[in-house]
This record gives sequence, C-alpha cells and structure tokens, in this order.
Amino acid sequence: MMRRRSLLLVAAFLLPWAASLAGAAETFRWDRLSIVTSSGEVRAFRVEIAETPRQRSQGLQLRRALAPDTGMLFDFETVHPVAMWMKNTFLSLDMLFIAADGRILNIAANTTPLSLSAIASAGPARGVLEVGGGTSARLGIKAGDRVQHSIFK
Repeated sequence: MMRRRSLLLVAAFLLPWAASLAGAAETFRWDRLSIVTSSGEVRAFRVEIAETPRQRSQGLQLRRALAPDTGMLFDFETVHPVAMWMKNTFLSLDMLFIAADGRILNIAANTTPLSLSAIASAGPARGVLEVGGGTSARLGIKAGDRVQHSIFK
C-alpha cells in the first residue's frame, strides 16, 4: 500500500512535467536542398526548417537519431556572425555555416554531443545546416561548396 502511494505521488509529480515538455516541442516544415561540391557533384538532403526563434532554440535537441540524407536548416533571416552549441543534443553533428549567397563558410565536423562550447561561423552567416556527424567528409562537402535553397540568393 505504501509503495503504491509512493508511485502515485511520483506519477503525480512527473506527469505534468512530462506533459509540459511534450507541449513545448516545436514542429518543423520539411523542404529539400542541394549542395554542389567543388567537383560538381550534387548532394541532396531533406531538411527540417528552423525559421522561428523557438524552432531555432530547440533545433535537434533531445533527438536520438537522424537519417543519413536528412538534416536541419537554421534560417536566421539576417546575416551576422553565428555561434551554436550542443546543449541537450545527443547526436554528433556536422554544422555547415552558410553565407547569404549559399557559400559554405566553414564546417564544424563531428561536434561533441552535449557540449556547451561555442561553435562559431567563420564570418557573417545567413544559415546553418546540421547533418549527421561525418556526413561532410563522407560526401566530400567542403568550405566553398554551394548550398542551393530558396533562402540563399
């Protein structure tokens, strides 16, 4: 009887907390983008678009898996130096920092999950593409390659 009462108290405490987390989760629209490498190869991805402040804040946090040809494109709407971190992100990622014209400025490859260290762009960026760690090396994507998506001119 005492054990059951304890379990009920724990459940009563945890359920509202879990519900608030579930309610806080943002949904993202999906789109496609391509990266044209310096060798002329085209790499296609399906991406979730983080275009609102809440979506950009949530990003890929708490995800446990990411399909090989998918990612998340952060649209900052304006061009400025950008810094990201891996707080609450369980997956190693490649972060591709992208200029307004779609040129990849720099790539932070194989980021450290759960790290609070700042990961910065090498100049003013319009967006950041996050894909699974090691994807850039596997597909031959490098700084200077071009991202084709409607947010880049």
